[in-house]
Amino acid sequence: MTRVFLMGFMGAGKTTLGKALARDLGLSFHDLDQYIENRYMKSVSQLFALYGEQGFRRIESRLLHEVGEFEDVVVACGGSTPLAGDNMDYMLAQGKTVYLRCDYETILRRLKIARAKRPLIAAMSDSQLEEYIKADVARREPVYLRSEYVCPGDRLETCDQIAETVAFVEGLIGLEKKQTL
Repeated sequence: MTRVFLMGFMGAGKTTLGKALARDLGLSFHDLDQYIENRYMKSVSQLFALYGEQGFRRIESRLLHEVGEFEDVVVACGGSTPLAGDNMDYMLAQGKTVYLRCDYETILRRLKIARAKRPLIAAMSDSQLEEYIKADVARREPVYLRSEYVCPGDRLETCDQIAETVAFVEGLIGLEKKQTL
């Protein structure tokens, strides 16, 4: 039974890496935000509007504990997932934890493109976004660094880079892709 939890700041590439890693290892893949949206039939933005951030975090924790019971799975967590309640301890106990670490410039570039889809930063100006990233990465990093493994997340832009990062993570956590006939 294999469980891999990917964590990192929003825009780090957790979903991109998670899909590729799961496919290569023959595991199922769950993006926690998408899992939540499918269960509640509402977007993360709508859930934030309905329940507030604290209400959303309670939902997120409950459903993390649900997918964390699945076998042979890669889970891409939300950027704040490890920070809430006992989530980090839970993931450490349930499987392998990987912090996808990116430099500030990579995160900023990616989030400028995807800002509208992310409720916490959708209304921020470029300068507000820069300040937010600097402060929030510094606040979150001590929790992320509790992960068993740290993987660079800056090289997930091309198919070759994604394949190289998948191979790196597989070697890092000691998993090999399943052999097919």
